[in-house]
Amino acid sequence: MSITNHLKTIAAIATPRGVGGVAMIRISGDDAVGIAARVFRAASGASVTELEPRTAVYGVIFDAETFEKGENNSEPCKIDDGILTLFRAPNSYTGEDVAEITCHGGIYVTERVLRACLDAGASLAGAGEFTRRSLQNGKMSLTQAESVIDIINSQNRQYLSYCMAQRDGALYRKIEEISQIILDITVQIAAWIDYPDELAEPDKPGLDSYETGSFLGQLANCRARLQLLIEGFEVGRVMREGVLTAIVGKPNAGKSTIMNLLAHNQRSIVTEIAGTTRDIVEESVNLGDVILRLCDCAGLRESGDEVEQIGVEIMLKRLEQCELALAVFDNSRPLEKEDYALLEKLKGKNAICVINKADLENQLDLTFLATQFKNAIEISAKDPASFEPLAAVIAKSLKLGRVDISAGFLANERQREAAVLASRRLNSAINGIDSGISLDILGITLESALTALYELSGKSVTDTVIDEVFRRFCVGK
Repeated sequence: MSITNHLKTIAAIATPRGVGGVAMIRISGDDAVGIAARVFRAASGASVTELEPRTAVYGVIFDAETFEKGENNSEPCKIDDGILTLFRAPNSYTGEDVAEITCHGGIYVTERVLRACLDAGASLAGAGEFTRRSLQNGKMSLTQAESVIDIINSQNRQYLSYCMAQRDGALYRKIEEISQIILDITVQIAAWIDYPDELAEPDKPGLDSYETGSFLGQLANCRARLQLLIEGFEVGRVMREGVLTAIVGKPNAGKSTIMNLLAHNQRSIVTEIAGTTRDIVEESVNLGDVILRLCDCAGLRESGDEVEQIGVEIMLKRLEQCELALAVFDNSRPLEKEDYALLEKLKGKNAICVINKADLENQLDLTFLATQFKNAIEISAKDPASFEPLAAVIAKSLKLGRVDISAGFLANERQREAAVLASRRLNSAINGIDSGISLDILGITLESALTALYELSGKSVTDTVIDEVFRRFCVGK
């Protein structure tokens, strides 16, 4: 995909809004260097338009539009001093001429420098417009462009490494390999339909009855590879968005203590008074390779306290919504009706049995609990050493290692839908070969699978899809 017409030169603040040491204004387009020359003067006296690419120079930033006069009534008004770096097309992020002006990081001064660039001829960039131009100029594929926002939003080391692999083209290459196999088969079918006499071989049956069988293995392999990607989508989503996790149990089982253990701080109030937690206490914690969106819920029990009962009702709703439940049982007390009621609520849920207060004399029926859960652990939540074993059990229950998403993964719903559609089309083609469908129908079915794959990678995609992709981006990127 490449730009076929002249685009306006754009500018935006590329660093977060706020007070900081430095901020950066990015300019991209045919007139990027000219605009930089109208607002920046190198301290060395060198001409901005003659600077070597990828060279950073110190200088002064001026107000280019108003030309407010200084004391000597001859110079435009100085805004700030800073650093200018130039990148020449096509060796830049966008594939165009790019100028980046770094100034001091105050909100006012940054906006003033941006205004100077706009007054000098630039247009304000839209959300994701720099990355969009990189896509349009063939600097990256659509899946690589989508990975940029995931890199920005990464919240743990593992997911960042996956996103970097995506940015380097891991998913694009995988989809290209699958697409090429399907394309080769489609071309063979089209050639046979158009030139049957030229391609026919003596003493061999026609393609309809013979050659299509040889396609089955290749198409089944493509379908299997797509299925692996589809299965990995949920792992990627969990790493990106986190896991909604409810900490549930009867009062005084130690739910709030477990919340504080996982959060590494006093997030929930802990007392010996039953019913201390009445509302949902929420906290996101980074647990190795995954983010847990923890919810410390009110204890499950009947109560005459109206406020506490409302908390219990909220807990039950959150339990229905959660993707993981940490079911907490008090080792120092035998199972009671609230525990049995909780076990009923947990049926069909991904739940971990957390037997708390393991340092106290055992009163629980551990054998019975072992039959109710796939994963269980005994801990003393007051002991910080309990964090590592609890984290290991949580990771095991989420099965995060079942798919290698570092080799390319479906990062969002748009990509997943395209992969699912392509897989369905391949399945139709495979079933069609088995049932003896005509070559022209087989060719049409495979072409529809290719269309879905090309939309996934961005090789053939509508402006509407691209608009939706870049809607999630921040201005300046």
